[in-house]
Amino acid sequence: MLLLGFFLGLAVGIGFWIWQQVQLNRYLGRLFRPLTSHSSKKGLLLIPGLWQEIAMVKQQRQDLQQSLQTYQDLLDFAPVGYLQVDEENQLLWCNRQAQEILYLQRWQPEEVRLLLELVRSYELDHLIEQTRDRQKPQTGEWIFHPSFDDAAEMSTIKSLALRASSLPLPNGQVGVFLENRQPLLDINQVRDRSFSDLAHELRTPLTSIRLVVETLQIRLEPPLNRWVNRLMQEVDRLINLVQSWLDLTQMEANPTMQLQAKAVELRSLITSVWETLEPLAQRQHLSLSYSGPENLWIKADQARIFQVFLNLLDNSIKYSPPSTSICVEAKILSTKDNDVTSPILEINLIDSGVGFSEADLPHVFERFYRGDKARSHSPQDSNSIGAIVGNGLGLAIVEQILIAHGGSIKAMNHPETGGAWMQLQFPEVMANSLSQDYS
Repeated sequence: MLLLGFFLGLAVGIGFWIWQQVQLNRYLGRLFRPLTSHSSKKGLLLIPGLWQEIAMVKQQRQDLQQSLQTYQDLLDFAPVGYLQVDEENQLLWCNRQAQEILYLQRWQPEEVRLLLELVRSYELDHLIEQTRDRQKPQTGEWIFHPSFDDAAEMSTIKSLALRASSLPLPNGQVGVFLENRQPLLDINQVRDRSFSDLAHELRTPLTSIRLVVETLQIRLEPPLNRWVNRLMQEVDRLINLVQSWLDLTQMEANPTMQLQAKAVELRSLITSVWETLEPLAQRQHLSLSYSGPENLWIKADQARIFQVFLNLLDNSIKYSPPSTSICVEAKILSTKDNDVTSPILEINLIDSGVGFSEADLPHVFERFYRGDKARSHSPQDSNSIGAIVGNGLGLAIVEQILIAHGGSIKAMNHPETGGAWMQLQFPEVMANSLSQDYS
């Protein structure tokens, strides 16, 4: 009986377990029945499309990699230098031109080093930091002095004039385009030296020609002397051109030229210049108006500043329409530098002429630049009195004179008159009581 009870209990337990398994299978069958037949068929239909999408993604990735390689090859062979640094100013990549400009031929792309360790240029490092801080493109120019461990190698390398344009990139990176301006500066120096040598050689024969023309003027009677007078005007123009070029070359070679500085009263100086040019102004019925302090003194070289206003007012007379006024406005501004307030004299010279074209404004102070025909040679050129006109050097000389005085000049078009607007600034403003000359 005991053995029979054991087997009976075992059978009941096995039967109960089998019943649980059957119930569990039925439940799972009901649960997965919607997904077995229909979903499997649907999944099988989606598999080809999925593989197609994967193939398209792979192709797009290959296309992007190919484009990236193409752009990198273009940058590598570009005529300007390009370098890229990470958020810690470590050099990530640079093209061949940048390696030549910055003397990085020994640098390898797999090297991870700070840019300042490879290129001892604090100007470049500051430009990159400035770009990252401001998150705006920046530009800068400086003289790059390469550094080498070998002193003998340094003696064979000369400094370069560089211009850099930087732009912020994602993740704190910065890209920098580099332009080597030294070849252009060398060409300009050779050109200037050649023109200066030519000007020196021309000065003597032109002086001899003028003496001959003066002799003919005395001996010839009208109407024959009319041609000699015309010849005299052209010879004077050539002499003026040669002397202007020599003066400009000397000023640019020595920006801190020796100035005979003394106290100059501005209103009296402008009046004196206008009296010199008054015969030209009367032909067109032009007038001069002055607004500003009456007793305004500046420390300047009187002859040089006279030359500045003579040129500027002569240009205004040439390009002003008849019966108009040329305005000279003077005012004293205050500037603050390192908590020190200093006065600056601002002079605005405004005419009612044709003004400058927008394309010419950035170049009006370049030597020999002749832009808009409306402001090139005019019929009055030959009648100008002592001014540096008609040769494209006048405004360049004016700018150099002001730079030598620590000042500046800016060319604009006046919004009301539409004419030329020259804005001059002088830093050396004196007290009204200092009326005596001094060196």
